[in-house]
Amino acid sequence: MEPQTEARTCRDLVDRLPALRSQTPEEVEQRESGAAPDVAALDEEAGSASVDGLWELPVEPSDRRPECSLCSRPQKVCLCPFLPVHPLHISTHLYIIQHPAEESRVLRTVPLLAACLPPDKCRVKIGRRFSEERDPELSMVCRKSGTLILYPGAEAANLEEFILDSPIYPSTIIIIDGTWSQAKDIFYKNSLFRLPKQVQLKSSISSQYVIRMQPTNRCLSTLECAAVALSILEKNNYIQETLLRPLRALCSFQLQHGARVRLSKEHLLKNGLYPKSMPKNKRKLRKMELLMNSVKI
Repeated sequence: MEPQTEARTCRDLVDRLPALRSQTPEEVEQRESGAAPDVAALDEEAGSASVDGLWELPVEPSDRRPECSLCSRPQKVCLCPFLPVHPLHISTHLYIIQHPAEESRVLRTVPLLAACLPPDKCRVKIGRRFSEERDPELSMVCRKSGTLILYPGAEAANLEEFILDSPIYPSTIIIIDGTWSQAKDIFYKNSLFRLPKQVQLKSSISSQYVIRMQPTNRCLSTLECAAVALSILEKNNYIQETLLRPLRALCSFQLQHGARVRLSKEHLLKNGLYPKSMPKNKRKLRKMELLMNSVKI
C-alpha cells in the first residue's frame, strides 16, 4: 500500500471512531498535518469503545431454581420427606459458627441439621471474627461453665469421658462449620473460642458424607459431628440416626445423578491414587507425609 493511501485510510478510521474523549493538542496537530496516526493506538481505542458498549447492554437476571424453605434444597430434589415430622426434642443448645464461604456451597449440611432441630436450640452465626463487642450473646455463651466447643487437638478431652467426670453437665456445645483450614483459622484467631472446654469425638467413626473429599478417614461433616455429639449429650442414639437420615438421602441422590464417591486424601495418598503432584512447599509437603503415616494434623 502506498504511503498516501495508507495515511488516508487511517484518517478515515479516526473519523469513524465515536468521540469517546477530547483530543490532545498533539493529536490535533497530527490530524492537521495529515500524518498517519499510530495504528496500535487506534486498535486500543476501538477496543475500548467495544468494551464500553458492552456495559450498556441489558443484563437478564439468571433464573434460580425455587428452593424449599425448610431444607434449602431445590424443590425438585427436596429432602423434607427424610426429615423428622417434628423437630427433635433436645435440651442441649447448639451453636454453629459458620465460615462465610460455606453459604455459597451447594451441598451444605447445616441447613439439614437446622431443619431437624427446634429454632431455639440451634443457632447459626456466620463470620470469621467474633468478639464481645460484635456478639455479646456469643461472648456470654462462651463464658458459661456449661459450654463446650467441639474441636480436635492435643488439649481436647474425649466427649464421652468428659461428661462422666464433669461436675457440671454441659448445656451448650459449639461447632465450627467450614473446611479444616477455615475452622482452624476461626478457632485460633478468636480468643472467645478458647474459653469453653475443648472436646473431641472418638476417631473410630467414619464419615458417611461420601460426596465430599475429607483430609482423613476420621474427618466428619458438621452435621455428623452434631449428630454424634448430641446423641452423647442427650444419651439418645435415636438422635444420631434421625439426623443422619437426610444426609444419606442427599448422598444417595447425588450418586444416582453423576456424583462419585470421594475417598479421603489420606486414603488416596496411602494407595498411590492421589491425582495431583506432591507440593513443593515444605509445610504442605509435611502435611502430606503426616497424612500418609496416619498422624493427626
